[in-house]
Amino acid sequence: MARGDESRRSVRCWRTRVTNPSTDRDLVVLVSDKNMEFAIRGLLSRHKALGIRPVDYEAFFYPEKDPGCFLRGHDFLRLFCGRFSYALVMFDREGCGRDAVPVSELEAEVEERLARSGWGSRGAATVLDPELDVWVWVDSPHVDSVLGWQGKSPTLREWLANTGLWPRNALKPLHPKFALEEALRLVRKPRSSSLYRDLAERVTLSGCTDSAFARFKITLQRWFLFSLPQGGP
Repeated sequence: MARGDESRRSVRCWRTRVTNPSTDRDLVVLVSDKNMEFAIRGLLSRHKALGIRPVDYEAFFYPEKDPGCFLRGHDFLRLFCGRFSYALVMFDREGCGRDAVPVSELEAEVEERLARSGWGSRGAATVLDPELDVWVWVDSPHVDSVLGWQGKSPTLREWLANTGLWPRNALKPLHPKFALEEALRLVRKPRSSSLYRDLAERVTLSGCTDSAFARFKITLQRWFLFSLPQGGP
């Protein structure tokens, strides 16, 4: 079967997952894998921490992963143009097929395709640089807890520094995904999608200094800004 046939078959299958397809909902999110989907679901459950109102959303992961989201995400999301107010595409720079291109250019290309496919200014893209796992490494004790390092000596941060996986003068590990895999391997904890959701639900979001996360948050605030009720009793 050709790749295009597989994509159309996947799209037809996923259309059945959308709940209340006739209603006008807030947001549809297309991501490149299950781990990112779980992370987004965890984050969107914390609307107050994101500075937004509760969002009625649906999230999907694309079977062609990062390259598919980059090149054909707009085709998939075209199906939902009249059903959702906004669309967001998210994928990793590393592995998208255009790794050497600056993140800003990748995002601009996707947003241009979204605009032409019917979303106009209602579509946005967030490219994680280099990959989703960079969001794992924030200054929060919950990271140690979720990854199985709570109460251990040395601490997770110290162990990463001692092994050279996270230099002491660096904001993030040099290879975020490899650092995560090694940390989990040492404590014999499996790497699963639920781990990303648990982290997203528990870590301090204000401690995440990643530029992609900042863009993600600003985009959501632009669309779904939380506003206090005016007037008094």
